[in-house]
Amino acid sequence: MAQIIDGKQCAAEIRSSVASRVEALGAKGVTPGLAAVLIGDDPASRTYVRAKEKACAEVGIYSEIIRKEESCTQSELLSLVDELNSNPKIDGILVQSPLPEGLDEMAVTLRIDPAKDVDGFHPFNVGALSLGLAAPRPCTPAGIIELLKFAGVETSGKEVVVVGRSNIVGKPIAALLSQKSEMGNATVTLCHSRTREIEAVCRRADILVAAIGRAEFITAEFLKPGAVVIDVGVNRVDDFSRKRGYRLTGDVDFASAEKVASFITPVPGGVGPMTIAMLLSNTVAIAERRAAK
Repeated sequence: MAQIIDGKQCAAEIRSSVASRVEALGAKGVTPGLAAVLIGDDPASRTYVRAKEKACAEVGIYSEIIRKEESCTQSELLSLVDELNSNPKIDGILVQSPLPEGLDEMAVTLRIDPAKDVDGFHPFNVGALSLGLAAPRPCTPAGIIELLKFAGVETSGKEVVVVGRSNIVGKPIAALLSQKSEMGNATVTLCHSRTREIEAVCRRADILVAAIGRAEFITAEFLKPGAVVIDVGVNRVDDFSRKRGYRLTGDVDFASAEKVASFITPVPGGVGPMTIAMLLSNTVAIAERRAAK
């Protein structure tokens, strides 16, 4: 039976470390600042932004939540980003996805100062990640690295299979794990919807990262005995036995996978709590670079 990797505990330890770093910056007269821009009234985005605001307050990070109506134009949004780029109180800028129809998300990403790109999505920072240079790392992949470290999982020389090739998770975690670094040096295979015999490919993995966005797609048959399983997926599945009418599940069939894996992350409570923890860490890291100038 697999050992559960507790994302809540790992995230709590990172937040404690972040609070100490914020305190150290305060002694130098520097307060880290994060701005989150929310366009429209998407319920999931609204909940996530509130969680970010609460998390900032808990560790001492100054935060601004800027809410705009769905009618916000592209030029208005770009002007807002320009203002935040030049605001000395703001170290990190994020524009919450998804944006309403008609707004160009890539144009917004390109407008954010790469030095304030707390999500690590700007092409400048994507390139820096690929080259192993210091830059903000995408929060979920960075959180996966911390979870592996927390669980004492060795990555060097291991075979890793990443299922899913998104720019937010799949591609950056593949880049991080293949780098010449303490939590890298792995041989990484990136699978996707066009991968032939994907089940057989996954069975080669010492570490499997599931980020395909399909509920319970990865079953025990995909796993080599003793594999480490990191489940990034968050999917709503109808379950009328529950009051809210659904349950949350990952991209991994947890019930079967935990019988085969050596370590596994649950959903919820695995990768999820790490994303905001790493957002806080990224914001403080940007402030630390500002304080060192």
